[in-house]
Amino acid sequence: MSQSQARDPFLQVLQATPFAIDRKRLAAQQIYDDLRERIIGLDLKPGTGLSRPALTEFYRVSQTPIRDAILKLEQEGLVEIYPQSKTLVARIDVADAKETQFLRTAIELEVARALALDGDKMKLAPARRLLDQQREAIARGDLGGFIHLDRQFHASLAAASGHGGLWDLIRTRSGHLDRLRQLHLPSPGKGQAILADHREILTAIDGGHEEAARKAVRKHLSGTLRAIDQIVAKHPGYF
Repeated sequence: MSQSQARDPFLQVLQATPFAIDRKRLAAQQIYDDLRERIIGLDLKPGTGLSRPALTEFYRVSQTPIRDAILKLEQEGLVEIYPQSKTLVARIDVADAKETQFLRTAIELEVARALALDGDKMKLAPARRLLDQQREAIARGDLGGFIHLDRQFHASLAAASGHGGLWDLIRTRSGHLDRLRQLHLPSPGKGQAILADHREILTAIDGGHEEAARKAVRKHLSGTLRAIDQIVAKHPGYF
């Protein structure tokens, strides 16, 4: 590594969380996944410049998979590319977050209805395990792990309903919304509130109570957007 690269602050941010490319899998997809997670988790904050030389140094790949990963992030609105100039992590787009929330609510309400009416409640076993793991993550103060488990919880319900592919659609649209939720989670009592909502959703579905399940889902998914003005006021540099 050259002295200039060693002093690159962006490279130092990346190196704080090491990542090794699996040479048996497509490099571009792995780089995309890793960078997306760093952006969603706010390790790479809005306005951060993505240095391509630093990225090639960190991931130890050529420019091609770096370019492909960044183009995919641009398609999701998570980065802004200025040709022949720079690439920046995009600021959080509130309008996009609200649109994604509309889509997510519509899908998850139908997922809850389908599962409540389904007589095979064994399908909920993965969600129950994830709820227990979330409880443990909160107890040890692991907010990063808690958020990861939160996504898995919702994905498991979609899969249980037979519509796991729709969660993939939600995921590709949720970059701005997920960052809003990341900013909101440290609020006092927010993690416990999410846990209580998940428990309420599962209890209603398990009991076959369709309307109660839908009501619990609607309440759960509306929390972050209800607090959006406070989030923006507290973190103006992210918007």
